[in-house]
Amino acid sequence: MISRNKRPTVFQALDPWIMSLFVVMLICGLFAVCGASYTEGTEVFSFSSRSGMQLIWIGTALILAFVILLVDYDSLDSASYILYGVMMFVLFITIFNPKQIHGSRSWLVLGPVQVQPAEFAKFVTALAVAKFMNSYGFNSSLAKHWLVPVAIVIFPMLLIIMQKETGSALVYLAFFLMFYREGMTGVVLFTGVALIYYFVVGIKYQDVLLWNESTSLGTFLVYLGILIFSAVMEYIYGKQTAEKHHTHYVSNTLAKIIIVAIVPMSIIVSSYIIPFNVNIVMLLLIIAGIIYFAYKGIKDGYKHCLVIAGFIVVSLGFYGSANYVLNDVMKPYQKARINVLVGLEEDLAGVGYNVHQSKIAIGSGGVTGKGFLKGTQTKLKYVPEQDTDFIYCTIGEEEGFLGCTFVLLLFLGFILRLIFLAERQVTRFARVYGYCVASIFLFHLLINIGMVLGITPVIGIPLPFFSYGGSSLWGFTILLFIFLRLDAERKISSKI
Repeated sequence: MISRNKRPTVFQALDPWIMSLFVVMLICGLFAVCGASYTEGTEVFSFSSRSGMQLIWIGTALILAFVILLVDYDSLDSASYILYGVMMFVLFITIFNPKQIHGSRSWLVLGPVQVQPAEFAKFVTALAVAKFMNSYGFNSSLAKHWLVPVAIVIFPMLLIIMQKETGSALVYLAFFLMFYREGMTGVVLFTGVALIYYFVVGIKYQDVLLWNESTSLGTFLVYLGILIFSAVMEYIYGKQTAEKHHTHYVSNTLAKIIIVAIVPMSIIVSSYIIPFNVNIVMLLLIIAGIIYFAYKGIKDGYKHCLVIAGFIVVSLGFYGSANYVLNDVMKPYQKARINVLVGLEEDLAGVGYNVHQSKIAIGSGGVTGKGFLKGTQTKLKYVPEQDTDFIYCTIGEEEGFLGCTFVLLLFLGFILRLIFLAERQVTRFARVYGYCVASIFLFHLLINIGMVLGITPVIGIPLPFFSYGGSSLWGFTILLFIFLRLDAERKISSKI
């Protein structure tokens, strides 16, 4: 027991809940890798097997964790930009790596070990963002102050994309959850959700005709979404502006007329009187909305009107380029994955094979599972990457619904505890870094489980502490224990 007047050591100040969950997930992950990679006639934890190698990765990860806990708090702060610069240089030279693994240049071969720098770029990016946002004069209420943090996040994304590793690059979108917590306007997240809606709905229903032979249902739903989203933004931000200036908010009657009257009338006329492309009317209304909000924003000085006008322009531009990106920019296998995801193709023998076999494996586990090392789908190697990106299907087959639920509850408790720790930090540097950590783990969890179940695209990102691999395990361990070191400093300082 720690004396009230005695300053605790770093190890005594570590959060026991996070440490307990970390150890449990390492153990569960080891057994999951063993179940996914085991073949009859081999020793379970032989160092020549994947499970034996995972045991080595876990041991080295614990050594890394120990070393990180010995690092001084101020050193983490002062070295943030240096680490970021070094890692960006490593990511840059990795682009020219002549060795490709699964079509990606993101791996560096260092003797017998293969290292993926993108996994380590997460924690240095989080440190750099936290240091900048903790700098004197940073004001989260000013849009221009967000340019540098966003640039710090976008730069490694671009470098990783150039390595042909799109999945790892998309993980950096998780930082925007932290940005929102720290005061970035909700327009950014709202726009992101809207863009996803435009892409999925527009692509899925592009070739479906609406009432006549000239109106695309996909385009109609996208244009209708733009009008509705704009009206919602006008209501929310208009009301906030009125409260700020202590005036009475007057709703935009024009927006109500457009959505409630003109659009339905156009549909009725085109369906029963004069056939024409309703989407032309919708586009004209949207253009009128851009002109209206831009004029009102400039004339009356309402910034929210300019924001809405910008949102509409971005929406139109994104949807207009969606088909081009899908057909001319994306590689054939990426396009096929998108088509399978939105239901345009099934392709159970091609790009949909992994997800189809994964669903079979999870479903065959039932409630309690087939038992450890008794999975048939995994033992017969029907599921590709079953010990890395698709490790969750192994858990589902061997441990069943109960095992899958247990894993999700572990992550739920883990992420909620990270958020709790982040929220109680006394410095902005530690708080921002903590929310970065929580956001990254949440993104990995949602996307990995989603792709195994077929509800998100297969982009190839690991399940933290469960998927086989040294780079991912080391990266997640470093990411976590830097935050635990920052949190421990809070407890140590409070005893001084």
